[in-house]
Parts: sequence; C-alpha cells; structure tokens
Amino acid sequence: MKKTYYSNGKLLITGEYVVLDGAKAFALPTKFGQNLIVDKGISNTFQWTSFDSDGSIWFEDKFSFEDIIQKTEFGDNKIKTTLIEILHHAYLLNPDFIKSDSGYKITTELTFPKFWGLGTSSTLINNIAKWLEIDAFKLLKNSFGGSGYDIACAQNNSPIIYQLINGTPRITNVDFDPDFSEKLFFVYLNQKQNSRAAINNYYNKQGNIQKTIPIIDNITNTVIHSKDPKNFAVALQEHEIEMSAILESQTIQEALFSDFDGVIKSLGAWGGDFVLAISKENPTTYFKQKGYETVVPYNDIIL
Repeated sequence: MKKTYYSNGKLLITGEYVVLDGAKAFALPTKFGQNLIVDKGISNTFQWTSFDSDGSIWFEDKFSFEDIIQKTEFGDNKIKTTLIEILHHAYLLNPDFIKSDSGYKITTELTFPKFWGLGTSSTLINNIAKWLEIDAFKLLKNSFGGSGYDIACAQNNSPIIYQLINGTPRITNVDFDPDFSEKLFFVYLNQKQNSRAAINNYYNKQGNIQKTIPIIDNITNTVIHSKDPKNFAVALQEHEIEMSAILESQTIQEALFSDFDGVIKSLGAWGGDFVLAISKENPTTYFKQKGYETVVPYNDIIL
C-alpha cells in the first residue's frame, strides 16, 4: 500500500500580492520540495510524522477520522488544527479515503529547511491532492487561501507565468535560462513571513490596483525576456517601486541594504523569507557581514 508523492517548492519573482487581483506573476519551481509517504496504519486513525530537511521531527501526532470529519480544533496546537482543516476539506472533496475502516501512517519529508518558506504548506496540499486525486487549487482555496501560484510551481518543472482569470488559474510554461544566472543569488532574511497576514495587509492598503496591474504585467514580460542583467535589474527595481507605493512600505533594499552594490528584490510576502540579489560579484561576504548566512546561487536552487 505504501505510496510516495512529491511536489516542488517555489519562489515568486514578480507579481507578489497583485497576482490576487489578476496580474501576471512570474514564478520559479525549486530543486527543493516535499515528499508525502502514505502507508497503512491503525484503524480509523492518522499517525502523522513530519521531518525537516535535517532529519529532525518538527511535528508528530495522532488524530482520528472523526476529528477530520468534524474538523476538530485543538486550540493549543495550531499545526494540528491547520492540518486537520486541510484534511477536512480534502474529505469534503473526496470522502472515500475516510469511509473505509483503514487507518493511515503518514510521513512528510522536506528537502529544504522548514523555515526557508519555499512552500511547506503548498507542497503538502498538492501532495494530499495527488494522493486523493482531487483538485489541488480547490483544496488550497477551501483551506489555506492564496493565489495558487505555489500550487502551480508544485506541479510544474519549469518557469511559469501564473495568472487568475476570473478566479481561474491560467498557467503558461516559459523558457527562462538567463546567461547571467551566475549574477543572481537568493538570500534568506532570517525570518519566515506569515502569508495570510501579509495578504490581509495588502487588501487594507491596495487602493486602485487596476492602474498597477498593466504596469506589473509589462514588468513581468520584460523580466522573462531580458537578455541583459542590467535590463533585468532595472525592471525588478521598477517592480519594487510600484509595490512600495501600494504597500506604503520601504523597499527591502532601502530598509536593510541601502549600501548594496546591485539590486535587491523582495520575493513573495515582503519582509521575510527570501530576496533576490542581482550583483556583478558574488555578494556572499556582504550579506554574511550583515548577519545573513544563507546565500544560495540561482543555479543551486532553481529547477
């Protein structure tokens, strides 16, 4: 009975926040992701163990089928409550996996450190959808929420343009293999951002977003087709300026790296997870001197 499912992690290069309102977003699946291993367990019970990339257990618990059916909340255990919520919505989309008297032993294995924010939740949701043969986008919408670009990355092995057309995902695979990839680095900001909170903040401040969407779409097209690192960097700088105005917030370069010789672009929710640094020289020493130890070259992380 033992089966294994795998999904890719993600990095959002353009279109953060505004993708929710129909803008084109450019996203890259990563070489890192998550496995879901399903095996036979104790009757009417889930035995769940989640491993971080270093082999340590970051979540381990048991819960019943009835917990999933009733969507039981465990106030003192947010991870367990969130997991049961996801499985509850999966049950509503496909009740058959619980109607039998079989139990399940589930193991998840991250191939990236959990705190990196490359898609611990999206890879889990996509793996559960694969296992139960349900629509991953629908499962995300019903449980976690969000645009769904991360689900698209989980399912694709090449760069994508992701867009919501009347709420329906449109995914276009694109060729993106820049000659200047050795000048691109991903830097972890030492803190994981809460995506839900960041989205709520965006909705509170977005103003007249319809004026911004065509600008972001144009920037996204420029970024994808850039043959020159300078054009690429300038386009991302313009993106930061546009989003800074919408979010009423400093760009990450203004806030933390004003003396950086190059361009820095926030990725996904502003203020956490990874940023993209475009630099003529390897900037690892610069970032480490500022306390940012995780600097990953483009070709080491992107599929």
